[in-house]
Amino acid sequence: MKTKTFALITFLSLFLFSCNVVDQLLTFTISNQTSFTISSGFPLNVASEVLTPDVTTNSSAEFQNNNTKADLVKDVRLRELKLAITNPADKTFSFLKSVHLYISTDANDEIELAYLDNINSTTNVLDLIVTAEKLDKYIKAPSYKIRTKAVIKETLTKDITVKADMKFKVTADPF
Repeated sequence: MKTKTFALITFLSLFLFSCNVVDQLLTFTISNQTSFTISSGFPLNVASEVLTPDVTTNSSAEFQNNNTKADLVKDVRLRELKLAITNPADKTFSFLKSVHLYISTDANDEIELAYLDNINSTTNVLDLIVTAEKLDKYIKAPSYKIRTKAVIKETLTKDITVKADMKFKVTADPF
């Protein structure tokens, strides 16, 4: 009886371990980016939207480069979202109180992608807190929309251009 129990536990452990190894072999990263401008006339202490252009995905090519297809992708999650000020070069995020980014497509509802509240930064790069949302249908689409909602805490004298770098963790099925 002990031998059967040991054999069963060993078999289950190997099965679970091999599944994790296969998932790691079929996991890769897709990177996308977009830029948006916070205008100098942006209202203070009010959550306002920032116009962000649609993001064209290169997911089909990325799937092919990683030896998979869109219909085999089983899990896509945002791993990292960084905001960086690109213009003016000497500006920091000290003007920003909070920022929330949302993702949507024409066929899919909008969900929150990442956020950061109570910002107290003196650098020109921010790492946002990413949500745990499953993003398969957004990344498989030919393009998606990013909506940015920001609250600023000081008057801006110049427009500020911000680049959003997104890294998505993609896991595909083997067959």
